[in-house]
Amino acid sequence: MPVLEFSPYGIYCPQGDFYIDPWKPVRTALITHAHSDHARWGNSLYLAHKHSEAALRLRLGNTISLVTVEFGQKLTKNGVEVSFHPAGHIIGSAQIRVAYRGEIWVVSGDYKTRDDGISGAFEPVRCHTFITESTFGLPIFKWKPQQEIYAAINQWWQQNRDEGRVSVLCGYSLGKAQRLMRGLDASIGRIYAHGAIANTNEALEKAGLELPSWQRVEAPTSKKDFEGSMIIVPPSAINTPWMRRFQPYSTAVASGWMQLRGNKRREAIDRGFVLSDHADWDELLSAIAATEAERILVTHGYTHIFSRYLREKGMDAQAVETLFEGEQINSE
Repeated sequence: MPVLEFSPYGIYCPQGDFYIDPWKPVRTALITHAHSDHARWGNSLYLAHKHSEAALRLRLGNTISLVTVEFGQKLTKNGVEVSFHPAGHIIGSAQIRVAYRGEIWVVSGDYKTRDDGISGAFEPVRCHTFITESTFGLPIFKWKPQQEIYAAINQWWQQNRDEGRVSVLCGYSLGKAQRLMRGLDASIGRIYAHGAIANTNEALEKAGLELPSWQRVEAPTSKKDFEGSMIIVPPSAINTPWMRRFQPYSTAVASGWMQLRGNKRREAIDRGFVLSDHADWDELLSAIAATEAERILVTHGYTHIFSRYLREKGMDAQAVETLFEGEQINSE
């Protein structure tokens, strides 16, 4: 019996009788992080890292049955030992280590190895089998230092302000939006947040996250209030009638997909900033090497290309189909 297996409901531990990030309702769900493709509604019991609680309750409702743990805290069920370890993807994101009779498996969830200051530093976990994402599993995806990206975003904002335009910057409501806000130079102007992001900000701030001063976009509001300001919005808001209140404005998206030529044009935006909450090519390879795993299972992303590369390097690797989505430009 394998420690973990892939079932129609998700990644399942037969001995422990629990699922990790199930995509259908189950009795016991261990959650790597609060993004909607990993944390779905309908499970009887949720187990997650404590820093995920605010986002999980915001998205799934205060009435969910949720147990939270610390990083490294060990739990045992039917002889199966489980612990959560930092993944560095978003606030509260975790890798989940599952050990049974000396066999150790680790489910990465989504991860990045560069510390963004709010998500926790990625922690390599030694194991026999590592289940890794591969959202950006192509050599073309190599991220620049995040401080360079923040400097470019602030320069764009300052230029827009000098030219009489509002800056509209797009990022996921949970994780990316807060990371972007922490990188902004608030001396340039006021920072506003779309309602979806404002709701997330408020929940996370109540849980202890520190953000620069910001305001919720309210209506009706004078256009003069937005002059020279930065508006943080989710992808779903781009090019909608809601944005007319900011005219004239310049739009930008912060995403790893901006690495690919043509994405900016297809999204009908003015600027693209390459900033991802997922590991790039080099980070994927270094994370895998650090686990010293004998077997690699590759999920969402460039699964077949990335697993073939690993096999060519002498690793026991294979692609596995899941319902996880990774980073998508047009979703929240």
